[in-house]
Amino acid sequence: MIDAAGVAERVGALRERLSRIGGRQIKVVAVTKGFGPDAVAAAVGAGLTDVGENYAQELLAKANDLNVPPSAAHQPRWHFIGRLQRNKIRKIANLVHLWQSVDRPELAIEIARWAPGAGVLVQVNIAGIGGRGGCSPEDASGLVGRCREAGLVVAGLMAVGEPGPPEHARPGFRLLAAQAADLGLAEVSMGMTADLDVAVEEGATMVRIGTALFGPRSR
Repeated sequence: MIDAAGVAERVGALRERLSRIGGRQIKVVAVTKGFGPDAVAAAVGAGLTDVGENYAQELLAKANDLNVPPSAAHQPRWHFIGRLQRNKIRKIANLVHLWQSVDRPELAIEIARWAPGAGVLVQVNIAGIGGRGGCSPEDASGLVGRCREAGLVVAGLMAVGEPGPPEHARPGFRLLAAQAADLGLAEVSMGMTADLDVAVEEGATMVRIGTALFGPRSR
């Protein structure tokens, strides 16, 4: 079970950490992958209404089981942040507030089919690691255009930093922020618990945080 009071305390500590590094206005997406709906309820109760999920089935289950009354002042806004499969889009289209991992035109077309006008981020593979989600930096501008042609609202770019010490992620984060600026996109979703500080220093507007809020996950 998730300790809601403990999560609220960690949210406060995270806000202080962000404030110290100039990220007071940063949007925090609480990543609840591997945790139950009580983690979502704890995050929302602590003021983090943006909730990130990596798997369609897990998002569906939590949305169905979540004990947040429809009349509650705050409801979760679901972000899909994992590798996206076309055949799963239809199942969660009515739930997702922001699709953060659009990395090829086929996904844009399928999202537009089931959620016309949806907000998306184009995911860029800034680390150049094979098998990782994201289009190449060279293809990002073209994919932004394809998403817009499909009728989607492209809010910005998203990336996962290079593994290893946080400083290893800095060049890629800098590249992503520069690309977003060049394309006139407001949102730059980058940075997780380990490389949060570097991401904020390089221009993140949105960070995706799990471990610092809920502790280590079992998987």
